[in-house]
Amino acid sequence: MENQSISRIFEYCDLGQISYQNAWDLQKSVFERRTKNEINDIIFLLEHPHTYTLGKTAHKDNLIYNEFELKEKKITVFEIDRGGDITYHGPGQIVGYPIIDLKNWKQDTHLYLRNLEEVIIRTCAEYGLRTGRKEKYTGVWLDERKICAIGIKVSRWITMHGFAFNVNTDLTYFDGIIPCGIKEKEVTSLSKELGGKIEIREIKEKIIKHFKDIFGYDEYSTVEKELFEKYVL
Repeated sequence: MENQSISRIFEYCDLGQISYQNAWDLQKSVFERRTKNEINDIIFLLEHPHTYTLGKTAHKDNLIYNEFELKEKKITVFEIDRGGDITYHGPGQIVGYPIIDLKNWKQDTHLYLRNLEEVIIRTCAEYGLRTGRKEKYTGVWLDERKICAIGIKVSRWITMHGFAFNVNTDLTYFDGIIPCGIKEKEVTSLSKELGGKIEIREIKEKIIKHFKDIFGYDEYSTVEKELFEKYVL
């Protein structure tokens, strides 16, 4: 008798705009439930208020703004447990937090990173932008301009954190940091490259489509954010 393959599914939740602290608390809660196999793989897409995050290898000198400037611009700062240096999150930027079990896919952190990049590369391609990778750096690039930052954590083969894709992002907020600790490169956004704002919901739909295909899922379901309010929201 032939073995029937197990269908791989994930859930997608659009959290809208949510504070970094609440989203981080939510990630940790969902991560623990995923390690116990109580829930399916899930990806959250969302936006944050103005926030700088410093990863485990971040140099604090890469935060340029002083306390007065941070307060004046209403920017919060977090030191967190993902890889990478400092980055910015804010309105108009789509942040993706996949919490998935790589044991059910491929136990390869490097390949996981590359595939997250591929999700954004294919999304940009739908708008006629030929983006790609750089050998020394993570993320997605358009020539010498970074359009998407990636920083992850993998523990017990369960993923956390993810990507920050500049769509309609106010790029002036990158002036307060040395993004990802890279001095000689610029940042850009989809709207800057295309010369006009893009509908965020439209981009999210494309991201989910490519995420499903690239990570080999058979199907997904959409869940409302209210389902997670009992955790931290």
